[in-house]
Parts: sequence; C-alpha cells; structure tokens
Amino acid sequence: MSTATPQKFEFQAEIKQLLDIVIHSLYTEKEIFVRELVSNASDALEKLRHTQITEKEIFDDKLELEINVTTDDKAKTITIQDFGIGMTRAELVENLGTIAHSGSKQFLKAMGEGAAKNSNLIGQFGVGFYSAFMVAKSVKVYSHSWRGAEQGHVWSSDGSGSYEIEESDGQRRGSKIVIELKDDCADYASDWKIKEIVERYSAFVSFPINLNGKRVNTVQALWLRSKNEIKDEEYTEFYKFQSHAHDDPRLRLHFSADAPLSINALLFVPKDNTEKLGFSRLEASVSLYCRKVLIDSKPKDLLPEWLRFLKGVVDSEDLPLNISRETMQDKALIAKLNTVITKRLLKFLEEEAKNRVDAYNEFYAEFGIFLKEGAAMDYTHKDSLVKLLRFESSLTEKGKTTSLADYVSRMGSEQKEIYYLVGPNRAALESGPYLEGFKARNLEVVFCYEPVDEYVMGNVREFDSKKLTAADHADVKLSDIPKPEGALSEDDTKKLTSFLKESLGARVEEVKASDRLVDSPALAVNADKFMSPQMRRMMKAMKKDGADEPVKVNLEINPRSAVMKRLFETHTTAPDRAKLVAEQILDNALISAGLLDDANPMVARLYKLLETA
Repeated sequence: MSTATPQKFEFQAEIKQLLDIVIHSLYTEKEIFVRELVSNASDALEKLRHTQITEKEIFDDKLELEINVTTDDKAKTITIQDFGIGMTRAELVENLGTIAHSGSKQFLKAMGEGAAKNSNLIGQFGVGFYSAFMVAKSVKVYSHSWRGAEQGHVWSSDGSGSYEIEESDGQRRGSKIVIELKDDCADYASDWKIKEIVERYSAFVSFPINLNGKRVNTVQALWLRSKNEIKDEEYTEFYKFQSHAHDDPRLRLHFSADAPLSINALLFVPKDNTEKLGFSRLEASVSLYCRKVLIDSKPKDLLPEWLRFLKGVVDSEDLPLNISRETMQDKALIAKLNTVITKRLLKFLEEEAKNRVDAYNEFYAEFGIFLKEGAAMDYTHKDSLVKLLRFESSLTEKGKTTSLADYVSRMGSEQKEIYYLVGPNRAALESGPYLEGFKARNLEVVFCYEPVDEYVMGNVREFDSKKLTAADHADVKLSDIPKPEGALSEDDTKKLTSFLKESLGARVEEVKASDRLVDSPALAVNADKFMSPQMRRMMKAMKKDGADEPVKVNLEINPRSAVMKRLFETHTTAPDRAKLVAEQILDNALISAGLLDDANPMVARLYKLLETA
C-alpha cells in the first residue's frame, strides 16, 4: 500500500440519488448484486480481449482471463476479482463517481457500432456496480489498468455520500471488489449461497468463474455455437442442467435469427407431459438471456401460454433493459420475440410431422393437448396449429391418427363438410347410433375423445373451406340412400311421430323419421345451436348458470326398426303401455347422448314395463 494520503471526493448529486434508488427500490432481490458484479467483470475481460488485438503492450499479460469469487463467512466479506482491462485513477472517478459516464459506454463508442454488435459487452458498469451497496457496509475497489505505466489504486466508500481514492501498490491487472457485508446480509458470505446465485444467473458467462478456487460455470452456452459442431450428448447435458431434468429431451429446436430481431434460441420438448401424469399445471421454463446473462428465468409473455411445456433458452442482443436488468422497457419487442419464436416452433413441428411421422405421433400423444389448447385459444396461430392436430377417425385403425388435411384428401367431391363426434372413447362412438348413417354412406367421421376438442372444433369452425360439423347435431343433412323393405309407410310413420310428440310433450322439440339410422331404433340429437351435450356436462360440473336448464333435443326414429313397428301396433291397442315405451325410448336415446341427468324415473318405469311383459 502506498503511503500517499487518500483523497476524499463527494459523490455527484445524481449518484447520491442513484444510490438511494438502488438500495431501497430498484432491485426486487438483493442477490442481484452478484449477477451485476460478475457481469461487470465479464465486461472488463471482454474489453481486454479486444484491446489485445490492437495493443502489444499489456500490463501483467500472463494472467488468465477469468473471474475469481472468494467468500469469507468469518470476516463477512465477499470478493469478486477479474483480470480484465482495469481502471486508472481518472476512470475510477469517472465510472464510479459520475452517473453520466461508464467504461462500457465509452468503450463501445470507441470501437464503433460494427464491433459493438459482436463484442458481448454487458450493460453499463457504473450502474450495476452500485447494487453492491444493498448488502454492503463498505465497498473497496482495487484496480490496475492494462496500461503498465499506470499506478494501481483503491476506491472505497460506505455509500453514505462520499468516497476515497488512494494509491495501492502490488495490484494485478484488472479490478478486485471487496464487499464488507451488513450484518443482516452475512449469508452472502456463504459458499453455497453464492454458488447457487452464480449458477442461476451467470452460468454461461464466457470466462471461467472460480468460487473459492473451484470453477462453477462448466456448461457452455450451446445456443451460441453452430449446430454442426454440437454432439447429441452435449445437447442432452445442457438440457438436464438448464431444466434441472433427469430425462432425455424428446425434441429440440436450435435456431438463430437476425431479422426482425437478433435471436439465438435452444428449445427442448421434455419426454413426458407431467400435467398428463396428474402433476400441477406447468409453468413457463424458457429462460430469457441477454448476451449470456440471465434476465428472467420465467419471463411473462415471452411465449404463448399453450407452449408452457417447452424448456430452454432464448438470448437476444436487442433487449432494451432498464437500469436494473430485471425488466424490459419495450413490451412490443417482447411481443415480437413471442411471434418469431412461436412461428419457428410451429414450422419445426410441421417439418417433424412431415419427415419424422412416428416421432411426431409419439410427441403428439404426449403434448397434443397443448396444441389443441392453442387452436382453441390462440387466434393468431390457429391456422398453423390446426394443421398439426391429429385424431382417430371411423376410417383409421384403433390407435392410428389422421390429420384434417388427410381427411379432406379422402373426401368425395360431393362432400362439403368435415364430420366429427365427441365421446369418451372409440368403443362408445362406434357402438352408438350416431355413426350408422355416416357408415352407410361411406362418410368418414373424426373421433374426438378429450373435453377440449369441443372448444377446438367450435373455434376452428372450418378447415380448407370445409365446415366442421358435429355428426350428432340436429342440423346434419345426409343424402338419401335406398330404403330397405319392411319399413313403416310414410303415413304410418307420421302417425307414430305424432303419437311420440304428444306422449313426450315438452321433453322433445321435435320427433321425425331419421335419415341417419340403420339399426338403432332411435337417437336424440342436440337441438341447441349454442350448447353441445359435452359442453353442458362441463358447465354443469362447474355449476355454471344455464347448465341446469332442460336439455333441448330432437328425437329421430328408425321406421325400419322392429321396436318402432311394434310400438306403432301397440299405440292404438295399448296406449298406456305405449306411452311408457315411448318414455323409455327417449331415455335410452338420452343415455346414448349423455344427456340423461336423473335415471330414477327411468328405473321406476322399467319395473312397470316388466310387470306387463
């Protein structure tokens, strides 16, 4: 240490204001000071690396370009040292005592815009530095410039309004910040705590970070490397580290973009959908970085909600950060990031579906529910999402799926609509009455098994100019087919439908002969244009208004059915018994449609019918 007398300075007025803001309100978490100081250290090393290109004489030129962090829980101190560009006495005053200047800012200006874009310089030194005072009783900055002729100095302050600078002999090149911690912040002198903070925020800094002599940032920022030079094992290792996962990723997308934004992204689809397994709702797990420094591990609105199953990293040099690096100033820019990333992901999935069919189908079996959620909710990307949806159908084998595009390719020229049925499973749909008319006409029907399918189809409405139509809706019109012999005459059919309408009263909107039944005696079709049976059940379960109102159905009967022929005979000879049968036919149809709310009246009626059997 030099014997020269320390020189005392008053902070610039703006610095005093800044200190107050930093200490009391700027940062949401005190631990951010570690990220800021490590980023500044990385910044200083990057500057030196560029300086080495143009300057031959570098002081202490044998030093490794690294960052050393040392904790001392007994002394309650933390030290962060870099062997970077360092500062002269004048630069200490300029950078740490005056808010309008910063080493980074001046350096970038000198280097020019072209160099600045590729320099990986992070932030403004003079601002992030003051975050140390959130936890510090006092801060000392030992620094020696890369210029060998310069003297080393130490800058010191308790943050109260002034600072001192004095000469300091024996300094290595770069800067060493020694923080004496406040009593209530003493845990930041703990090795384990600093390790956790560094791994969270600064794991991908370009230079080695050594904590008490042991390197802590061992995983590379793969998203900035060329795909051609990265092995599968490296991707897997990165995925497990970044996502804290134990499984191997199912899919990965690694891409870079320059326009409209500078983006480097590495995204993963995990092997399993934990929501499907019954765990809690997934949270966004794509972290946002700026030049390899973590900005937000769970950035809001970076991706649409339906992409919450993704994991990985998005890094953009174009992020305009506020003074604390914790929030973005430009919401429109985040929206642009959202659009670019989502479009690239959708394009990637489309290519997977085309070129790696089996792998895509396996992905879809796990994560298709998220794509359906997007198709139902995300109007911006709806058209792209619909192309990715897969369903079983009446023409596919059990377990095999088809796209809507493939469905359309199989349609006859006379078919104008895409038909679908919603039900609990394939067996229920195939055994129900609603498929009979479509099978008889060789019309394919899409099978939908999940509750969200109802909303998907209602939101999509059409595909490739073909209307999506529920096969169990009252409005469905099917072409005529030859009627088998033995059916009731048209006149007798009209008499029977009139009897049924009179007997059933307000329980049905309409009774008519069906053009879609082949074997089943009757079916109930939804007469409510706004609420399907499935939607009604969901609303009922959620106790929504309107769900308890009487269901609106039309009853369609099969004049060829032996049941209907027998009912026609008995409605005149045994009208009371025929009315019981009519009620039972309706209840049977409602059961098939999932619309019978109370089975007790039906049970009592069955006993009456058994008495007369």
